[in-house]
Amino acid sequence: MSPASLAQRGGEQSGRRIQVRQVNTVPSRPLSARLPFFYGWIVVAVVFVTMGIGVNARTAFSLLFPQILAEFSWDRGVTAGAFSFGFLVSSALSPWLGRLMDTRGPRAVMELGVLLMGSGLLLATQIRQPWQLYATLGVLVGSGSVCLGYTGQGLFLPNWFVRRRGLAMGLAFSGVGAGSIVILPWMQVFIQYAGWRAACATLGTVLILLLAPMNLLLHRRPEDIGLHPDGEAQAQAAERRIATVVDADWAAVDWTLARAMRTARFWWLALGYFCALYAWYAVQVHQTQYLTEIGFSPILAAWALGFVSLAGVPGQIALGHMSDRVGREWVWTIGNLGFALCYLVLLTLEHVPTEWLLWLMVLAQGFLGYGIVSVLSAIPAELFQGRQFGTIFGMLMLVAVAGGAVGPWLTGVLHDAAGDYTAAFWMGFGTSLVSAGAIWLAGPRKVRAVAGRVRQAQ
Repeated sequence: MSPASLAQRGGEQSGRRIQVRQVNTVPSRPLSARLPFFYGWIVVAVVFVTMGIGVNARTAFSLLFPQILAEFSWDRGVTAGAFSFGFLVSSALSPWLGRLMDTRGPRAVMELGVLLMGSGLLLATQIRQPWQLYATLGVLVGSGSVCLGYTGQGLFLPNWFVRRRGLAMGLAFSGVGAGSIVILPWMQVFIQYAGWRAACATLGTVLILLLAPMNLLLHRRPEDIGLHPDGEAQAQAAERRIATVVDADWAAVDWTLARAMRTARFWWLALGYFCALYAWYAVQVHQTQYLTEIGFSPILAAWALGFVSLAGVPGQIALGHMSDRVGREWVWTIGNLGFALCYLVLLTLEHVPTEWLLWLMVLAQGFLGYGIVSVLSAIPAELFQGRQFGTIFGMLMLVAVAGGAVGPWLTGVLHDAAGDYTAAFWMGFGTSLVSAGAIWLAGPRKVRAVAGRVRQAQ
């Protein structure tokens, strides 16, 4: 065989070897591309479970509150103040948490939350002094809840959906209600038979073992794994973003925190969020103690607290879906009117302590009131899109969490001063109405239209 033939055959064999190597080195498709459904729904499922445990671990303070009062005989304002103090300290984390989300993503934020909340619950078993209560169930659990709860999840979940944003967030956040009907009654029974310290230790252990590995599945945006919001094609997703814009000049701004804080809309949102969380947590922390004081059994009061969150499951899903059709302001208003009705029923229960009124209070607070969370991060996401959305939302949640801190503390102080909850509950009623009005003045509908409004316009 001639040298030329040998060279030709060698080249052919080399080419075949190269081709084989190329075939063997082609990477397999990522999991997100092989799933028969949009990966965003896995994100929703992880958030559902995380919030079902994480948020209810903080809510359980309402069940621990009477036990701690009975054991230590501390002033009611001092004891409830641990919950508020934890909110105040953790609220300072919110802007930093937004920056952490913008730079490191949801995995870092959620694992930090698991570490803080889990250690807080485990260390709470050693409480002997008020400062220890403030450090564990206050600061550590409160800070962890900011990561695992509405603030942390709201920093990235809106990125995954546009057309179904309200529905997806309603589904994800309804995990709080589903978890409450399991965790809160279980906690009450566990407290009665094994003590509140054992209940804290068990809940902390479950939280760490379940949530730490699960949250490794999260990603900040669908684009990070080669997808687009709602699972749509790139061109379709871009077209949908353009179609929703009402105020093109406002939507064209790459919003930073400094720019956002120079607008009236930011401060109307801040006022609305402060008042909403004031009303939310003022009743949540004190309602179990109040109901037992006016004659309801501790078990029934615990079930009522659990059913509030359970009623929030269909409420959040329905109102979230509704917000995609009629607008975020309407759902925010309905939610705050639910809280206002809740306070009116609580005031009536003192004079007419009947079970049907108790369950009306549960429905008003849970089905309607808790519906606000389905639009909690959707509203600022539609007003202040940009590279620093996480930081902007974090600052808004700092103000909101401050409202959640002031509510339980001021409610306890007003009770100690007056000897009953009348003035405190009227305060909660008023803040609910202020919150509803503030979101209309912020006007997200004037910047971006929801999917239902876009279709109507077309």
